[in-house]
Amino acid sequence: MQQSQLDPLPSDLPFRIISKTIGRGAYASIKKAIPLDADNPVFAVKLIHKGYATKHGRISAKQIAMEVSLHSHIAQHPNIIEWFATGEDAVWRWIAMEFADGGDLFDKIEADVGVKQDIAHLYFLQLISGVSYMHSKGVAHRDLKPENILLSETGTLKIADFGMATMFEYKGARKQSSTMCGSPPYIAPEVLSCVRAEKGTEGSKYSADLVDIWSCGVILFVLLVGNTPWDKPTSGSWEFQEYQRTNGRSTDALWARIPSDALSLLRGMMNIEAKKRFSFAQIRQHPWYTRHNELLTPDGKLKDQIALATQMLSGLRIDLKAEPTLSQKQSQGDSMDIDSWSTRLPATQPETPINDVQFDWERPLLRTLHPLSSTQPVARTDAAPIASTPFGMAVSRRPGYSAAMEALADEPTMSQFSQNPGVPISLTQRASRFRDIMPAYRLTRFFSHVPPALLVQMLSDALHQLNVPLPPPHVNLHGDHISTLKVRTLDGRRQSLHGDIMVEKHYLVDSQELLEVHFVKVKGDPLEWRRFFKKTVQLCRDAVYNVEESGGS
Repeated sequence: MQQSQLDPLPSDLPFRIISKTIGRGAYASIKKAIPLDADNPVFAVKLIHKGYATKHGRISAKQIAMEVSLHSHIAQHPNIIEWFATGEDAVWRWIAMEFADGGDLFDKIEADVGVKQDIAHLYFLQLISGVSYMHSKGVAHRDLKPENILLSETGTLKIADFGMATMFEYKGARKQSSTMCGSPPYIAPEVLSCVRAEKGTEGSKYSADLVDIWSCGVILFVLLVGNTPWDKPTSGSWEFQEYQRTNGRSTDALWARIPSDALSLLRGMMNIEAKKRFSFAQIRQHPWYTRHNELLTPDGKLKDQIALATQMLSGLRIDLKAEPTLSQKQSQGDSMDIDSWSTRLPATQPETPINDVQFDWERPLLRTLHPLSSTQPVARTDAAPIASTPFGMAVSRRPGYSAAMEALADEPTMSQFSQNPGVPISLTQRASRFRDIMPAYRLTRFFSHVPPALLVQMLSDALHQLNVPLPPPHVNLHGDHISTLKVRTLDGRRQSLHGDIMVEKHYLVDSQELLEVHFVKVKGDPLEWRRFFKKTVQLCRDAVYNVEESGGS
């Protein structure tokens, strides 16, 4: 079958798209299905190269059709990504959907810290609302994890990516599943029994809806402590064995950080005996679920999205004066064993073939600074230089600050490196929505004043200390793009972690110039990617540009 010819997309499309290129036939069908005019809302287009997905991603044509069918069936809920239209040509299958303009939820959570209890409670309520609606339609997600939980521009949780979804109930008849799918830290233990079936012996089946309940419990755990409870729920995990031995009363230090009134809720949702797991009715009756929340009105609505965003941004902190801990200098994992576990689980999307631009689902354009989750396309708008305040409004100049410093001081990314807790008042005063404070682009980036060659060397040295294999990087001193460092390693839970560290020139007003280093995740848990970012930054902290130290001098 001959491929449709691929052309670059126009730069002014009123929608976001995940691929740099698209077949003319697919582009024509998108235009036909959804008129592209100024009155249309911004939407996302997920592209699936059918041949590549089937051959390399282990995704059958039936699975692709099932994703389209089930997503359209359950998309009419405020906590589920809305489905608009679908189509295909000889090469591509595309799905047009709501664009999650608030980015990745778990990109905005501090690793090993989590979020305040009110924020965890708010997003848990929204997660349960979305998942329970899916279940009421007979559909189970089966792949609930941080990568599949996004935010709207107002900070509302949106469940995405239904590549592993299944219909578990139809007209009163229930069907059990035998497909092994999901992400190891979030997967329910009964799903792992399907491994036996793959090896030629009979494996037990599982109830897909009860698997979702378990995953929601793990997600709540992660919200509260900033880490998963185990790498996978098997006998090979000490943490899981301890949880099993103590009947949910683990002596592991992570569990000690869970608020006492939330512990029984987690034990009920993460009961190892699936049939004894909490139902949605039991979850909604639990005291922690019904607790008072300062962020919510009496009828459960968000009071103030600016206050929510401010609290979340305040929780992101990287102490540049702290010495890197021993754990930060330990191995990230054996690079020879990267895919030993992940290859056993079906992916919701084929692994990104990094060197093949034609099939590049997840990586952004060279000058795009808005990388979102792999379940949502990246924005096709190049980042503008910081030429004024983030909202283009005049503000009074802080003493000693140049115009460039003034604008950079209010850049959300810079807040995480501040030694003063909180968010700049000038930033919150001008904000009108969640996204104005917590942007869609990832916050795993920093600015640097160090010469390009030295900066790349410092990054390389930091990766070497983290035992991340890295070929000698190429440094381009004559263009805007300085270098790309490829990261392919394992995270702390022995799961695959792939991405790029991109070093580029960033132009400011007053003819000033800095370098920007942004960490673009290609594959892996966003919380683990932030942990990796934090370790790397602290190891090359002298390269990080600090407005507080530069201003007023």
